[in-house]
Amino acid sequence: MSGTANDRYYVPHGSHWPIVGSVGLLFLMVGVSSWLNGADAGFYIMLGGFAVIVFMLVGWFSAVIGESVNGLYNDQVDKSFRQGMFWFIFSEVMFFAAFFGALFYARNMSIPWLGGDSNNFFTNLLLWEGYESTWPSNGPGNIGGDYEVMGPFGLPLINTALLLTSSVTITIAHHALIAGKRAQLSTFLAMTFILGFVFVYLQGVEYVEAYEHLNLKMTSGIYGSTFFMLTGFHGMHVSIGAIMITVIWFRVLKGHFSAGNHFAFEAVAWYWHFVDVVWVGLYVFVYWM
Repeated sequence: MSGTANDRYYVPHGSHWPIVGSVGLLFLMVGVSSWLNGADAGFYIMLGGFAVIVFMLVGWFSAVIGESVNGLYNDQVDKSFRQGMFWFIFSEVMFFAAFFGALFYARNMSIPWLGGDSNNFFTNLLLWEGYESTWPSNGPGNIGGDYEVMGPFGLPLINTALLLTSSVTITIAHHALIAGKRAQLSTFLAMTFILGFVFVYLQGVEYVEAYEHLNLKMTSGIYGSTFFMLTGFHGMHVSIGAIMITVIWFRVLKGHFSAGNHFAFEAVAWYWHFVDVVWVGLYVFVYWM
């Protein structure tokens, strides 16, 4: 059933995009696994799978945007979209909760257990001689060699300021949309995704500094693995969020959205605020503590 009447729930026509996405994921999985196992062709298969997924995303979202612009969605569909975005963000919260849980377990449970009593008698005698149960730690046996920790100042502090500022700019853009100030909307929305991409760039600079000058790597024991796991996955989320905001910006330039109909904008704003909140927690627990 389709239509624009308020008593009807829009059901889209049959779509080929799900099978296209499945094919892309298959090639991506086969390519990555082959590449990791030494097959040179795996790298190109991985790129092909990634290209198919990008093609699917562009095509599928274009179809959804077209349906929205043509007035096929009513309040009930809008409610479904909001519920879906809520549960998606909730799943992302649980995603990061697992990673923060791993950091908590390593720092507050695993390392103290290995330390034993105040003199580390049993650990040093039976397991690893000279082990000290302190954080940050690269584990017993000095896994990965000596390294320096990434401090909270410098690039991490700058990146924190960038993300907090981006939360302000996207909020201003939202209020501008509601007030019908299109020029202000496009300006502050552009500022938001620019700040996001600058954050990702500076995080790349930070990683180069960690590898080349601090000897801090993924192989630097539990500290290195948790540091890059948390900051890396967060950086991936910032990249995705910045791309989504860029798409929304192009839609704004085309005249999409109104004060009463702009859920796509709201959904991206929700996601961006979530990314910012996660970074604040990450900055405190990874860089400061």
